[in-house]
Amino acid sequence: MPDAPTPLVTTEVAATRLDVVVADITTLGLDAIVNAANTSLRGGGGVDGAIHRAAGPELLAECRLLGGCETGSAKLTRGYQLPARHVIHAVGPVWRGGHAGEEDQLASCYRTAIAIARRHQLKSLAFPAISTGIYGFPADLAARVAVATTVSELSAAPGAMSLVVFCCFSPQSADQHVTALTELGLV
Repeated sequence: MPDAPTPLVTTEVAATRLDVVVADITTLGLDAIVNAANTSLRGGGGVDGAIHRAAGPELLAECRLLGGCETGSAKLTRGYQLPARHVIHAVGPVWRGGHAGEEDQLASCYRTAIAIARRHQLKSLAFPAISTGIYGFPADLAARVAVATTVSELSAAPGAMSLVVFCCFSPQSADQHVTALTELGLV
């Protein structure tokens, strides 16, 4: 397993360490990684395609049994060939200009993923920047929604998780997550 990436920022919220890293999420050996999935849960491009390729064909076979997933929700599978034990498939919204409930749907992805992790007693979790690729969600706004929702959920259940990682594919995305943490007074 590759070495863990060095966090750009580490902080703590309600006894949970929060890290912002620039890394390939498929390399993280955590209890779970979150997949920026589509409603079919059958793989696609970007993070979704990378996770499916790294996990192997068994992931797709399990996803086919789940009957898809609604936008704003999430479902759990095993991690198969990934270093992560599980994958939480969260379906983010397509950006439609900001007037179709996109922020609420995106926040729901993070809330649902954290609830699934808690229910299954998973202690470490990594999020990609959900909906910021082909779905077109403005990355700076998505980072603020991701960080604020995660901090709120962790504060509601202190100590339920030990580590949450915002795993960013680019330094720009990482900077947006750090800015969101800074705006909340956490760094």
